[in-house]
Amino acid sequence: MGSNFALKLYYASTAVFLLLDFAFGLNIRLAFLETSPAARLAYYGFCFGCLGLIVWRPAWTGFIGALESMITLAALILIVASRVMLVTPALEAGGAPLGLPALLNFLLAGMAAYFSYLSSLKVLRREYFK
Repeated sequence: MGSNFALKLYYASTAVFLLLDFAFGLNIRLAFLETSPAARLAYYGFCFGCLGLIVWRPAWTGFIGALESMITLAALILIVASRVMLVTPALEAGGAPLGLPALLNFLLAGMAAYFSYLSSLKVLRREYFK
């Protein structure tokens, strides 16, 4: 399975993540927006836009995947860091700073970042190392 195909599949799976989130309450794609359903819905729209761009311009796949996954990873890092650095009501009640949804979200975004890296390497090799 090529990295471009993996990223296309990842963004096409946005529909599954959306269904899991809003129909079953299982938010594993956008754990950093757990407290804002409207922002999650907008970000799912952004992910569908990423899929549209990947289908329209396959050469942009690496860049699009890298950009979106880095936004997700940065947001997750900030949310987890704020939970660890600041005493929040969830932590006072015995909650964990990094729950399973956030961990799965880290893994998904990290996977997308990795496949974006591979896709970008392929483009660099093709363009500059003929």
